[in-house]
Amino acid sequence: MIPAKRPAAQPVRWQQSWREAVTDAGELLDLLGLAAHADSLLAAADTGFALRVPRGFVARMRHGDPRDPLLLQVLPQAAELGATPGYTHDAVGDLAARAANGVLHKYHGRALLIATGSCAINCRYCFRRHFPYAQQTAAANHWDEALAWLRSDTSISEVILSGGDPLALATPKLVELSQALAAMPHVRRLRIHSRLPIVLPERIDREFTAWLAQLPLQRVLVVHANHANEIDASVEQACAALRAAGVTLLNQSVLLRGINDSVAALGALSERLFECGVLPYYLHLLDRVHGAAHFEVERAQALAIVDGLRATLPGYLVPRLVREVAGAPCKTPVEHGAAMAQRDGIE
Repeated sequence: MIPAKRPAAQPVRWQQSWREAVTDAGELLDLLGLAAHADSLLAAADTGFALRVPRGFVARMRHGDPRDPLLLQVLPQAAELGATPGYTHDAVGDLAARAANGVLHKYHGRALLIATGSCAINCRYCFRRHFPYAQQTAAANHWDEALAWLRSDTSISEVILSGGDPLALATPKLVELSQALAAMPHVRRLRIHSRLPIVLPERIDREFTAWLAQLPLQRVLVVHANHANEIDASVEQACAALRAAGVTLLNQSVLLRGINDSVAALGALSERLFECGVLPYYLHLLDRVHGAAHFEVERAQALAIVDGLRATLPGYLVPRLVREVAGAPCKTPVEHGAAMAQRDGIE
């Protein structure tokens, strides 16, 4: 008798993976065999910024390693509780750049939409960890105010979806928005900033890539990976699917103390990204947001690291070292020299 054929395993839908994220620090440490380190690792008080990390991302962390570079990006720590001079709740001047509900206009020709306040992962260094999402979301009322403002400013050729994470929105919502954007003759390009292809690659499903493939706009997706260990086979597959849909893939990283502050770590990241068809784009100095000072890498060390990358990598794999300065007309390159340091706002 021929045994009955088992049905093929169905892929886990991304919404389920989202719902099943780890949100308790004690559980996270238990999963990694680090329960005995809880007293030394965890903040004793509420930091005001919840823990959230997908289980697939947890699976890439090194078991039993309290200094794992992926763990340190998401684990609440006591260092977040103290006030540090120069660190504010609005580190990059988002609120001053508000042009309409959920619309930020900082740079010529580009407008950024705060598509949602939701994220699949809460990175402890997030520059919008204090952002008032409840009052500043472009998706409110079917994007009405945001779209009206974009129609009125014909200098805008590129719309940037950010958040939160814009890929937290269901694909039909993104279709609704993109149809409205594509109807504006002056909008030529859609750029999406998202961490989901890295931390929740299940999000890059057939429905999503089908939408991108037929979109009559130039498509750029800027992912966010800080360490080569973040990129496993599932991330590689997601990047391949995005490239097949005709999407240009770039990466931006944040330079983080104890996580990627070495030539070896960033060199390995650039190589791994390029294996996935992703071009290193920006390496950001830390945005000085309240609660994140323990991640900062000094400017001189940052410059030395980039010099080391230039000496060991092809030029196209060396990301540009930048800082975002509130009110500046563009990202500010971080360069050698005292005059450059003053211009960068870094003493």
